[in-house]
Amino acid sequence: MPNTSARPKHGRRTRRRRREDPAKNELVSSSLESAQQCLFNQDYGTAFVHYLLVLNLAPMFKDFARESFRFTLFKWTEELDSVGRIQDLFDCYEQALELFPADEVILNSMGEHLFRMGFRDEAAGHFHKALKLRPDYPEARENFYRVANWLVERWHFLMLNDHGRNRKYQQAIHKAVRSGCDTVLDIGTGTGILGMCAKKAGAAEVYACELSKTMYELACEVLSANGMDGSIKILHKKSLEMELPKDIPHRVSLVVTETVDAGLFGEGIIESLIHAWHHLLLPPQRGENEFRDPSATGRVIPAGATVFGMALECIEIRRHHRLCVSDVGGLSIADAGQLCSPVSCSPEPDDSMEPYTTERLSRVPGGYRALTEPFTALNINFNDVQELEGLSSRAVQQIRMPVTQGGELDALAVWFQLHLDEESSLSTGPQEDTCWEQAIYPVYSTDGFVLKPQDELIVEVSCRDAFLRLCGVAVLRDGQEIRLEKRPDTQGPANSVSTAEAELCSALAGLQTDQNPARDFCMLECSEMALLNNRDYHQSFYAALAKLVAKLRAQCQNKERESGDSPDGSDLLYVLDVSEGFSLLSLIAAGLGHVKAFSSVEKAKQQEVLRRLARSNGVPEQHLEFWLNHVEDEHGMLKRPSREKLWSAIMLDCVETCGLIRQKLMEKASLARCLLEDGGSIFPAKIVVHGMLVESDTLLLESAVQGQEPTLGFNIAPFINQFTVPVHVFLDFSTLECRHLSESVELFVLDLMDSTVNYTNREVKVRATSAGRITAIPFWYHIYLDPEISVSTLSQNSHWKQAAVVLQQPVEVRAGDQVHLAVKLHKSAISISAHIENTPGSMEQ
Repeated sequence: MPNTSARPKHGRRTRRRRREDPAKNELVSSSLESAQQCLFNQDYGTAFVHYLLVLNLAPMFKDFARESFRFTLFKWTEELDSVGRIQDLFDCYEQALELFPADEVILNSMGEHLFRMGFRDEAAGHFHKALKLRPDYPEARENFYRVANWLVERWHFLMLNDHGRNRKYQQAIHKAVRSGCDTVLDIGTGTGILGMCAKKAGAAEVYACELSKTMYELACEVLSANGMDGSIKILHKKSLEMELPKDIPHRVSLVVTETVDAGLFGEGIIESLIHAWHHLLLPPQRGENEFRDPSATGRVIPAGATVFGMALECIEIRRHHRLCVSDVGGLSIADAGQLCSPVSCSPEPDDSMEPYTTERLSRVPGGYRALTEPFTALNINFNDVQELEGLSSRAVQQIRMPVTQGGELDALAVWFQLHLDEESSLSTGPQEDTCWEQAIYPVYSTDGFVLKPQDELIVEVSCRDAFLRLCGVAVLRDGQEIRLEKRPDTQGPANSVSTAEAELCSALAGLQTDQNPARDFCMLECSEMALLNNRDYHQSFYAALAKLVAKLRAQCQNKERESGDSPDGSDLLYVLDVSEGFSLLSLIAAGLGHVKAFSSVEKAKQQEVLRRLARSNGVPEQHLEFWLNHVEDEHGMLKRPSREKLWSAIMLDCVETCGLIRQKLMEKASLARCLLEDGGSIFPAKIVVHGMLVESDTLLLESAVQGQEPTLGFNIAPFINQFTVPVHVFLDFSTLECRHLSESVELFVLDLMDSTVNYTNREVKVRATSAGRITAIPFWYHIYLDPEISVSTLSQNSHWKQAAVVLQQPVEVRAGDQVHLAVKLHKSAISISAHIENTPGSMEQ
């Protein structure tokens, strides 16, 4: 122990204080003052530059200036965004993060910009960093949940929970490796599960590639947790970019992959396998290689596939892909022109169209009717490179299918059997208990085409751009061929006219000078088409708008009588529709008379549809305008129609198609209220959220990897479950496999006309009507346009889907239990927790 009484040999010299730099201090002071003055003058760009100078020269001001700096950054980047200066926007954020690298608000805001511009991986990284810095930061948490749905799609959870699928892949890989395929490449590795199966089976070398940055990083974590990070080499790139010996030292004897979608070829498996056979795989085991050692030849798992198809009638598919009504909301829409969804089953490739969409037919609302027996559309051998290369140049194949049930032809449904090897296969059929959806090829028709038993449907199958395309082209009826694209009216005897007569009628109709199919063609999103087909929705808006217009007109006339002014009829009511996408609401308002309506429809083709409908419905041209032509950018949409006018009605789009409340809805409503004339209204005026307690294993399987057991012996769940989100979206509650454990109950109310009655938290008591496990609370909305008129997002013809809060831990209930729900709304995000009321013999959960 040192001698504490000993005197030090040298006394410590007092540290000399740093000499002040008057010029620097003066610059900092004047720049800070200039920043604040520019901020006051709303000169955000100059203010931002001054703040950068101050905070770089004098970091001690960071705490003092943080809030003002954030505000300046956000306002300046909004301006840059509005004029398209995207690189400057991100440069500003980079400079801000150099000053405040641990500022969760700036990180979250930059993530929002990245996400809006399509940089989802990068956005997720910023949201994740913000959450690590502040786990209770609600904006970052909501944003992370939204981006997680994009980055780790819900089918990853379904596939990992599909034990039958996992075992079959594992067995096929095990058999191949044990037979001598000891060098393996896993293309599109995802979580890394197939590559780990190969290594566990005894493969000497395993390589993997993954394009998604998020999934690549997740796979690296999974490999490390399972002790395979040193024995499996994983690359963050497309297999098409891989080269020998740069990425892997030599050709491999086995490629494993599941880069298939509901339409089999949609994820590029054909292109990637052709490239693999030419550059990454050993020669196939056939011809002169037939009897060679398996380790010296190449093969693919899956070995091939058989594609099946079926014609069907389905109202749900029909209303999402073609116009089914002739009038809505007091308007005739016969002159709308040719409207269709972006999904086309044309045999000719078209970059503007998707060849198919997807549905889980076993859960499609309203069900479907099979009009033919399943037929074989295609066989493909993934171990034959010549067959793969010839796929796109195959001649169009025509298949004739007997019609077994009468009904309207709405679509061709497609699924496949994936042959892992000669013994094992997986089916994605609609009757299978599978994680797969089916591919849907809509059949377009203005009036529909009704098939009859004994008809023969002619289907064309092609793969001209490595996408599988199926198209119903004709029907054979009583020995005559009826072309579907030139079909006569199906309701009368014209169905039996000859092809020549039908073509003559079509040609004569085409001589009308006002018909121009190219000009009248317009594409709508599937949800927009379903909305257009929703008569109840438009009728409700028509009735509510008519009531409001009548009330305001009477109010105006009373004022004129009281003042003694003679009415001149020139004082129009102004109505603004700020709905997202295509909307008829502005035209419905204009059609009421004495209304000048403004639409927020932006696309030129869609604007032309509205103009055409206005003309055909007798709406004066000057009574319908497009609001985006009057504002500088879409961020400034909510403002007065003119300096001396206010709005009589503002229609807000309040619910997203996926079933969530739109972001910043309440902020928009607050601004809209300030822009209304006396007696004016926001539509909707109020939103009531309803929900129900349910037990649903399906929702659990789609939300997270379930169970305590490792997946095929691998520790995967803790890593992919980081991307579990508490709210399941795009839900069809009417067909969800679940047990109802309560009646429906009001969960929350949002009043868009009176903010003083709103709240952010609510306790709701629900009585359990059945015993079971509460796994989720599905919710939907009653949207009140006024106290008497409402629309429901749960109605059968709604274009909206529903959503559900999935509980982290299921809650066991008995019939009669009182369940307490704590419902919270932060901005547009709903969260719900549940526990049982304490009663004798009952424990709170």
